[in-house]
Amino acid sequence: MLILLPPSETKRTGGRPAPLHVGGLALPRLTPQREAVIDALVDLSADADEAARVLKLGPTQRGEIAVNAGLRDAPTMAAIDRYTGVLYDALDAASVSTAGRRWLGAHVLVHSAPFGPVGALDAIPAYRLGASTSLPGIAALRRVWSDPVTAAVEERAPRFVLDLRSEAYVALGPVPSAAASRYVRVVSEGADGAVRALNHFNKHAKGALVRRLAEERPRISSAAGFVRWADAAGLRVRESGAGELELFA
Repeated sequence: MLILLPPSETKRTGGRPAPLHVGGLALPRLTPQREAVIDALVDLSADADEAARVLKLGPTQRGEIAVNAGLRDAPTMAAIDRYTGVLYDALDAASVSTAGRRWLGAHVLVHSAPFGPVGALDAIPAYRLGASTSLPGIAALRRVWSDPVTAAVEERAPRFVLDLRSEAYVALGPVPSAAASRYVRVVSEGADGAVRALNHFNKHAKGALVRRLAEERPRISSAAGFVRWADAAGLRVRESGAGELELFA
């Protein structure tokens, strides 16, 4: 099983002094795209006013420009530890067992805007860039990433891919059609029986799900196998058609 996670806008600062090693990230065939986006982001940072406009930064957020300017030399930490926010707080990777962290490293990719999908334990710096941003000098991120990411994931993917990304990041690299993938929507069922999608609890449920998978480390190779595991774990999951699963929170 391979799990695809979205990034988060909020990130921890600091890390180890070792700088970003682009060639050492997961899915190395994406190195040309990574280099192009990083260069564009660093170049943009040379003009603070333009960077603030492109990245839609307010006066109190201008410190993010310096973060991007130092992208290649900044401290790094594991991607799964770099991100904060609802999903990553629920996952709480720092408190996952040693075996669980190894499992995350082997089974989880985090889809970032400047680096594409990276391994959960790949060392990355802090940065500021969203999926919908258009950087000067290169095509829209969707055009940069979409086909290369799909091809790279297809090369890496096992028989089953669990896609927990937001729709904005799915657009930056749809799961290859050859993979038996499922896109997960977090929903709730009201007293009237109506099923509704969730927002805040969507992220929390996904983080808690990945944490449980990392700690239990089940062997799952199909959507049916995932549903069976979820049922045994006391989670309510059902196929909803069109390559999607509903996870009830």
